[in-house]
Amino acid sequence: MCGIVGYIGQKEAFPILIKGLQRLEYRGYDSAGVALLNGDLNIYKCKGKVNDLLAHTDGKKLCGNIGIGHTRWATHGEPNDINAHPHTSSDGKLAIIHNGIIENYAVLKEELIKRGHTFESDTDTEVLVHLIEEVRKKGGMPLEEAVRTALQQVVGAYAIVVMSNDEQRKLVAARKSSPLVIGIGKEENEFFIASDATPIVEHTREVVYLNDHEIALMDKESGLSIRTIENKEKTPFVQALEMNLEMLEKGGFDHFMLKEINEQARSISDSMRGRLDAALGTVRLGGLSEHQQKFFQAKRIIIVACGTSWHAGMVGEYLFEDFARIPVEVEYASEFRYRNPIINEDDVVIAISQSGETADTLAAIRLAKEKGATILGICNVVGSSISRETDAGAYTHAGPEIGVASTKAFTAQLTILSLMALMLAKHKGTMSRSRYMKLVQELDRIPEKITAALKCEEQVEYISGEYKDASNFLYLGRGYNFPVALEGALKLKEISYIHAEGYPAAEMKHGPIALIDEEMPVVVLATKSSTYEKVLSGIQEVKARKGKIIAIANEKDPELERLSDHVIYIPETEEPFAPMLSVVPLQLLAYHIAVMRECNVDQPRNLAKSVTVE
Repeated sequence: MCGIVGYIGQKEAFPILIKGLQRLEYRGYDSAGVALLNGDLNIYKCKGKVNDLLAHTDGKKLCGNIGIGHTRWATHGEPNDINAHPHTSSDGKLAIIHNGIIENYAVLKEELIKRGHTFESDTDTEVLVHLIEEVRKKGGMPLEEAVRTALQQVVGAYAIVVMSNDEQRKLVAARKSSPLVIGIGKEENEFFIASDATPIVEHTREVVYLNDHEIALMDKESGLSIRTIENKEKTPFVQALEMNLEMLEKGGFDHFMLKEINEQARSISDSMRGRLDAALGTVRLGGLSEHQQKFFQAKRIIIVACGTSWHAGMVGEYLFEDFARIPVEVEYASEFRYRNPIINEDDVVIAISQSGETADTLAAIRLAKEKGATILGICNVVGSSISRETDAGAYTHAGPEIGVASTKAFTAQLTILSLMALMLAKHKGTMSRSRYMKLVQELDRIPEKITAALKCEEQVEYISGEYKDASNFLYLGRGYNFPVALEGALKLKEISYIHAEGYPAAEMKHGPIALIDEEMPVVVLATKSSTYEKVLSGIQEVKARKGKIIAIANEKDPELERLSDHVIYIPETEEPFAPMLSVVPLQLLAYHIAVMRECNVDQPRNLAKSVTVE
């Protein structure tokens, strides 16, 4: 959840660290800190955001060309100055930054206290740096060897960077179940370290993604070397970054979230490019090619995901069952491995994650692999853990998503799921040629319809002003639009802090209708579908109880307009692709209400972009 960054080279480290932390702040923003080596080890840290750290360091000694930085999402210990990273050893010679959770920190801490160590913070990370100090003191070993030996005693997840006042030409990094990437600088023996590539892209295009149980030594004299925790030497695999700096800027928008909402036509188009040929009616996903037959022969599909990706998975269930007539189960990854699920060797498990680092989804993947299932991944980040641990998969090509509340990643995931379902349906022969071609051609038109749907923003902004002070919202949808109702409610909760719930429209009368009064806004997804008349009936039930109706529709209907307080029109499409369009006004509604409530849209409280801890 936290963001870590490091630099070793000839340049001044502090500006690089600060800019890197600003790029990583979407991963956590409870506190921030840096450590710099220049003869002395200087550490500056404080509660708050990176800008608070900048103010805190004003006038301080900031020189040094080796340094590490951290922006925190709190797990162990409340957000405050003391719990902020970096943490130091008891002798003040070692500094560490850490993303992850040390599960056995309490046992380690108790043993270290018996050996005379005292602790200032409530964090598990401080225990780790004291453990490295203890190992190093006992064995008189170099920093990289002390880190390797100490990590053999650690249970949990970590991406760490460690520096020592005694060895001022070194940085040591290690990872297990938390992401870490090393950028190869343009100067000799210059390296950049970060949780993901966003802080690195402006400095280099060459990166090395550390694998689990690997420890990297970056030395000003000897360069980069990697060994496993068992002390086996590894050859660094250098890859080219598929990212540019422009993707990380707001591009004239007030917030990253609004920019990313407006990028959806492009991100959907990019996710289809080279994969869909509407004229020929071909769908090809090259990332699945080696395991395509297992996908085609699957007896069942299990989709595992969390949050917004879980909602995408629910739409995927409708797509696969509708198109390919194959049974599908959609599971919360966080619950999947704790309920002793039945998994067979002829099952295909599809894991969905924007970051490719979601800890619960990774745990679900590992369980399914142990049972012999074929694992396919859908993620947005090249080189991420899920892309490496799955058997095959497809990238969404949505580009970096900086806003914590996911928008373009959701519709890009729906695009990939649509392509997979069409490909499977064609192979299995579960759909007529005419129906198949109609769907393929309509999917190809979705980007231009997204552009048209975005024209509702001015109306949505007006509606937001009417309901920004509401205490509760209900979102209703049926069929393909039910998961969109869940997603719309989640977006509002995440960034405006208004309580909201999504329901299948037909479930209203089974309980939630008791909540309806003149103060309750109800967002109803009333696009044309096989259940349209049923949805209209539900609207009548809400209106009879004086609820306020905000309808999302795509065809003029006098009855709908009579019953609704507001109707937002979006383009019509084939029912299976309706979620990609109907979610757009819901994203905009959440965004504008949050702005009007003066909430931090891109960095909502208590949340972080990538949930890399359980």
